[in-house]
Amino acid sequence: MANLTLKVETKQARYFTEPLSTDTGLDMIWVPGGSFEMGSADDDEEGHSDERPQHRVQVPSFFMGRTPVTQAQWRAVATMPQVNQSLETDPSHFTGEKHPVESVSWYDAVEFCDRLSAHTGRTYRLPSEAEWEYACRAGTTTPFCFGPKLTGLANFADNDEAAAGEKQEGTTPVDTFECANGFGLSDMHGNVWEWCLDHWHGNYDDAPTDGSAWLTDDENTSRVSRGGSWGINPWLCRSAYRFYDYPRVSFNNIGFRVICVAPRALG
Repeated sequence: MANLTLKVETKQARYFTEPLSTDTGLDMIWVPGGSFEMGSADDDEEGHSDERPQHRVQVPSFFMGRTPVTQAQWRAVATMPQVNQSLETDPSHFTGEKHPVESVSWYDAVEFCDRLSAHTGRTYRLPSEAEWEYACRAGTTTPFCFGPKLTGLANFADNDEAAAGEKQEGTTPVDTFECANGFGLSDMHGNVWEWCLDHWHGNYDDAPTDGSAWLTDDENTSRVSRGGSWGINPWLCRSAYRFYDYPRVSFNNIGFRVICVAPRALG
Protein backbone atom coordinates (compact mmCIF):
# COMPACT_ATOMS: atom_id res chain seq x y z
CA MET A 1 0.00 0.00 0.00
CA ALA A 2 1.39 3.40 -0.96
CA ASN A 3 1.98 5.88 1.85
CA LEU A 4 -0.33 8.88 1.97
CA THR A 5 0.94 12.44 1.92
CA LEU A 6 -1.65 14.91 3.19
CA LYS A 7 -1.37 18.48 1.91
CA VAL A 8 -2.96 21.87 2.49
CA GLU A 9 -3.72 24.29 -0.38
CA THR A 10 -4.59 27.98 -0.23
CA LYS A 11 -8.29 27.29 0.44
CA GLN A 12 -7.24 25.03 3.31
CA ALA A 13 -8.62 21.94 1.61
CA ARG A 14 -6.99 18.85 3.12
CA TYR A 15 -6.28 16.12 0.60
CA PHE A 16 -4.01 13.34 -0.55
CA THR A 17 -3.09 12.27 -4.06
CA GLU A 18 -3.59 8.62 -4.94
CA PRO A 19 -0.94 7.63 -7.53
CA LEU A 20 -2.49 5.70 -10.43
CA SER A 21 0.48 5.58 -12.79
CA THR A 22 3.84 7.28 -13.21
CA ASP A 23 2.17 10.43 -14.54
CA THR A 24 -1.43 10.26 -13.30
CA GLY A 25 -2.84 10.77 -9.81
CA LEU A 26 -6.24 11.17 -8.16
CA ASP A 27 -6.69 14.09 -5.75
CA MET A 28 -8.92 13.07 -2.84
CA ILE A 29 -10.39 15.95 -0.81
CA TRP A 30 -11.22 15.60 2.88
CA VAL A 31 -14.93 16.22 3.50
CA PRO A 32 -15.53 16.69 7.25
CA GLY A 33 -18.58 15.02 8.72
CA GLY A 34 -21.65 16.99 9.70
CA SER A 35 -25.39 17.28 9.28
CA PHE A 36 -27.49 19.06 6.67
CA GLU A 37 -31.02 19.43 5.36
CA MET A 38 -31.26 17.12 2.35
CA GLY A 39 -33.68 17.89 -0.46
CA SER A 40 -35.99 20.83 -1.09
CA ALA A 41 -38.26 22.59 1.39
CA ASP A 42 -42.02 22.57 0.76
CA ASP A 43 -42.01 26.30 0.01
CA ASP A 44 -39.14 26.06 -2.49
CA GLU A 45 -40.73 26.93 -5.82
CA GLU A 46 -37.86 25.31 -7.74
CA GLY A 47 -38.15 22.06 -5.81
CA HIS A 48 -39.73 18.87 -7.08
CA SER A 49 -41.81 16.21 -5.32
CA ASP A 50 -39.01 13.62 -5.51
CA GLU A 51 -36.76 16.03 -3.57
CA ARG A 52 -39.12 15.90 -0.58
CA PRO A 53 -39.70 15.64 2.28
CA GLN A 54 -36.65 17.64 3.22
CA HIS A 55 -34.95 15.84 6.09
CA ARG A 56 -31.90 16.19 8.29
CA VAL A 57 -29.06 13.74 7.58
CA GLN A 58 -25.93 13.12 9.63
CA VAL A 59 -23.02 12.33 7.32
CA PRO A 60 -19.70 10.81 8.51
CA SER A 61 -16.45 12.23 7.14
CA PHE A 62 -14.84 10.85 3.99
CA PHE A 63 -12.48 11.70 1.13
CA MET A 64 -13.98 12.57 -2.26
CA GLY A 65 -12.45 12.96 -5.70
CA ARG A 66 -11.73 16.63 -6.32
CA THR A 67 -13.25 16.32 -9.81
CA PRO A 68 -15.18 13.71 -11.74
CA VAL A 69 -12.91 10.87 -12.83
CA THR A 70 -11.01 12.02 -15.92
CA GLN A 71 -10.24 9.98 -19.00
CA ALA A 72 -6.55 9.78 -18.01
CA GLN A 73 -7.50 8.48 -14.56
CA TRP A 74 -9.98 6.03 -16.06
CA ARG A 75 -7.39 4.64 -18.49
CA ALA A 76 -4.84 4.13 -15.70
CA VAL A 77 -7.30 2.11 -13.60
CA ALA A 78 -8.86 0.27 -16.58
CA THR A 79 -5.46 -1.32 -17.23
CA MET A 80 -5.31 -2.72 -13.68
CA PRO A 81 -6.30 -6.38 -13.11
CA GLN A 82 -10.00 -7.18 -13.61
CA VAL A 83 -12.13 -7.83 -10.52
CA ASN A 84 -15.63 -8.64 -11.81
CA GLN A 85 -15.92 -7.40 -15.40
CA SER A 86 -13.90 -6.04 -18.30
CA LEU A 87 -13.55 -2.31 -18.98
CA GLU A 88 -12.94 -0.38 -22.18
CA THR A 89 -9.86 1.78 -21.88
CA ASP A 90 -11.35 4.58 -24.00
CA PRO A 91 -15.17 4.55 -23.71
CA SER A 92 -15.80 8.31 -23.95
CA HIS A 93 -17.53 10.08 -26.82
CA PHE A 94 -15.82 13.43 -26.15
CA THR A 95 -12.10 12.78 -25.96
CA GLY A 96 -9.44 14.52 -23.92
CA GLU A 97 -7.14 13.43 -21.09
CA LYS A 98 -8.59 16.04 -18.72
CA HIS A 99 -12.19 15.66 -19.85
CA PRO A 100 -14.39 13.62 -17.51
CA VAL A 101 -14.84 10.02 -18.57
CA GLU A 102 -18.40 9.39 -19.80
CA SER A 103 -20.35 6.71 -21.62
CA VAL A 104 -19.75 4.42 -18.65
CA SER A 105 -22.46 2.40 -16.92
CA TRP A 106 -23.03 2.19 -13.19
CA TYR A 107 -21.45 -1.28 -13.24
CA ASP A 108 -18.42 0.11 -15.09
CA ALA A 109 -18.02 2.75 -12.37
CA VAL A 110 -18.27 0.09 -9.65
CA GLU A 111 -15.62 -2.01 -11.40
CA PHE A 112 -13.35 1.06 -11.49
CA CYS A 113 -13.78 1.41 -7.72
CA ASP A 114 -13.15 -2.30 -7.16
CA ARG A 115 -9.92 -2.25 -9.18
CA LEU A 116 -8.71 0.90 -7.44
CA SER A 117 -9.50 -0.63 -4.03
CA ALA A 118 -7.59 -3.82 -4.89
CA HIS A 119 -4.64 -1.79 -6.19
CA THR A 120 -4.35 0.54 -3.20
CA GLY A 121 -5.60 -1.55 -0.29
CA ARG A 122 -8.04 1.26 0.55
CA THR A 123 -11.79 1.18 0.11
CA TYR A 124 -12.98 3.21 -2.86
CA ARG A 125 -16.64 3.36 -3.89
CA LEU A 126 -19.32 5.54 -5.39
CA PRO A 127 -20.85 8.09 -3.00
CA SER A 128 -24.25 7.59 -1.50
CA GLU A 129 -26.82 10.11 -2.65
CA ALA A 130 -26.70 11.81 0.76
CA GLU A 131 -22.89 11.98 0.72
CA TRP A 132 -23.01 13.50 -2.75
CA GLU A 133 -25.50 16.24 -1.88
CA TYR A 134 -23.75 17.01 1.41
CA ALA A 135 -20.43 17.35 -0.42
CA CYS A 136 -21.98 19.43 -3.19
CA ARG A 137 -23.68 21.87 -0.85
CA ALA A 138 -20.59 22.32 1.34
CA GLY A 139 -22.68 24.06 3.99
CA THR A 140 -24.85 26.09 1.58
CA THR A 141 -28.64 26.11 1.29
CA THR A 142 -28.91 27.95 -2.04
CA PRO A 143 -29.91 26.18 -5.30
CA PHE A 144 -26.22 25.85 -6.21
CA CYS A 145 -23.15 25.75 -4.00
CA PHE A 146 -22.15 29.12 -5.52
CA GLY A 147 -25.49 30.82 -4.88
CA PRO A 148 -28.73 31.29 -6.83
CA LYS A 149 -27.25 31.13 -10.37
CA LEU A 150 -24.60 29.22 -12.33
CA THR A 151 -23.71 31.68 -15.09
CA GLY A 152 -19.99 31.43 -15.86
CA LEU A 153 -19.44 28.78 -13.18
CA ALA A 154 -20.31 25.48 -14.86
CA ASN A 155 -20.80 23.67 -18.17
CA PHE A 156 -24.53 23.55 -18.90
CA ALA A 157 -26.83 24.46 -21.79
CA ASP A 158 -30.36 25.33 -22.94
CA ASN A 159 -30.73 28.21 -20.54
CA ASP A 160 -31.61 31.89 -20.36
CA GLU A 161 -28.61 32.71 -18.16
CA ALA A 162 -25.80 31.89 -20.58
CA ALA A 163 -24.25 34.71 -22.55
CA ALA A 164 -23.89 34.33 -26.32
CA GLY A 165 -21.17 31.83 -27.17
CA GLU A 166 -21.08 30.31 -23.68
CA LYS A 167 -23.02 27.18 -24.57
CA GLN A 168 -20.88 24.05 -24.90
CA GLU A 169 -21.54 21.16 -27.27
CA GLY A 170 -20.06 18.51 -25.03
CA THR A 171 -17.91 18.03 -21.96
CA THR A 172 -15.20 20.47 -20.98
CA PRO A 173 -11.93 19.62 -19.22
CA VAL A 174 -12.34 19.47 -15.45
CA ASP A 175 -11.43 22.73 -13.70
CA THR A 176 -12.27 24.73 -16.84
CA PHE A 177 -14.19 27.22 -14.71
CA GLU A 178 -11.51 27.35 -12.00
CA CYS A 179 -13.98 27.53 -9.14
CA ALA A 180 -14.39 25.08 -6.29
CA ASN A 181 -17.02 24.89 -3.58
CA GLY A 182 -16.44 25.38 0.13
CA PHE A 183 -14.91 21.92 0.53
CA GLY A 184 -12.56 22.36 -2.43
CA LEU A 185 -14.55 20.17 -4.85
CA SER A 186 -14.83 21.17 -8.52
CA ASP A 187 -17.38 20.47 -11.26
CA MET A 188 -20.15 19.43 -8.87
CA HIS A 189 -22.67 21.19 -11.15
CA GLY A 190 -22.93 20.40 -14.85
CA ASN A 191 -20.40 18.78 -17.20
CA VAL A 192 -21.46 15.16 -16.51
CA TRP A 193 -24.06 13.45 -14.35
CA GLU A 194 -22.43 11.46 -11.55
CA TRP A 195 -23.53 7.95 -10.57
CA CYS A 196 -24.38 7.33 -6.91
CA LEU A 197 -24.72 4.04 -5.02
CA ASP A 198 -28.43 4.37 -4.27
CA HIS A 199 -31.33 2.69 -5.99
CA TRP A 200 -33.97 5.16 -7.16
CA HIS A 201 -36.88 6.04 -4.86
CA GLY A 202 -39.62 8.45 -5.93
CA ASN A 203 -39.38 10.56 -2.77
CA TYR A 204 -37.61 10.68 0.59
CA ASP A 205 -40.26 8.98 2.69
CA ASP A 206 -38.38 6.63 5.07
CA ALA A 207 -34.99 7.59 3.59
CA PRO A 208 -31.90 6.86 5.72
CA THR A 209 -30.72 9.70 7.94
CA ASP A 210 -27.17 8.43 8.57
CA GLY A 211 -25.68 9.18 5.15
CA SER A 212 -25.82 5.57 3.96
CA ALA A 213 -27.02 4.45 0.53
CA TRP A 214 -30.72 3.62 0.18
CA LEU A 215 -30.85 0.19 -1.45
CA THR A 216 -33.53 -2.31 -2.48
CA ASP A 217 -33.43 -6.07 -3.01
CA ASP A 218 -33.75 -5.69 -6.78
CA GLU A 219 -30.35 -5.08 -8.35
CA ASN A 220 -32.01 -4.13 -11.64
CA THR A 221 -33.69 -1.09 -10.09
CA SER A 222 -32.53 2.23 -11.54
CA ARG A 223 -29.63 3.98 -9.83
CA VAL A 224 -29.44 7.63 -8.85
CA SER A 225 -27.32 10.17 -10.71
CA ARG A 226 -26.63 13.72 -9.57
CA GLY A 227 -25.24 17.08 -10.65
CA GLY A 228 -26.60 17.70 -14.14
CA SER A 229 -24.59 17.75 -17.35
CA TRP A 230 -23.36 19.75 -20.33
CA GLY A 231 -26.56 19.37 -22.33
CA ILE A 232 -29.28 20.53 -19.94
CA ASN A 233 -30.63 23.66 -18.28
CA PRO A 234 -29.32 24.88 -14.93
CA TRP A 235 -32.49 23.94 -13.01
CA LEU A 236 -31.47 20.30 -13.50
CA CYS A 237 -28.00 21.05 -12.11
CA ARG A 238 -29.23 22.18 -8.68
CA SER A 239 -27.72 20.67 -5.53
CA ALA A 240 -31.05 19.02 -4.66
CA TYR A 241 -31.99 17.75 -8.12
CA ARG A 242 -32.21 13.97 -8.56
CA PHE A 243 -32.23 11.83 -11.66
CA TYR A 244 -31.93 8.13 -12.43
CA ASP A 245 -30.89 5.67 -15.12
CA TYR A 246 -30.76 1.92 -15.53
CA PRO A 247 -27.42 0.67 -14.17
CA ARG A 248 -26.32 -0.94 -17.43
CA VAL A 249 -26.89 2.08 -19.69
CA SER A 250 -24.09 4.40 -20.74
CA PHE A 251 -24.55 7.84 -22.26
CA ASN A 252 -22.18 10.63 -23.23
CA ASN A 253 -23.43 12.77 -20.35
CA ILE A 254 -22.92 10.33 -17.44
CA GLY A 255 -19.67 9.94 -15.49
CA PHE A 256 -18.85 9.61 -11.81
CA ARG A 257 -16.51 10.54 -8.99
CA VAL A 258 -15.29 8.33 -6.16
CA ILE A 259 -15.04 8.52 -2.41
CA CYS A 260 -12.67 6.81 -0.01
CA VAL A 261 -13.42 6.07 3.61
CA ALA A 262 -10.85 7.81 5.81
CA PRO A 263 -7.73 5.63 5.49
CA ARG A 264 -6.13 7.04 8.62
CA ALA A 265 -6.63 9.74 11.24
CA LEU A 266 -5.50 13.08 9.86
CA GLY A 267 -3.94 14.11 13.12
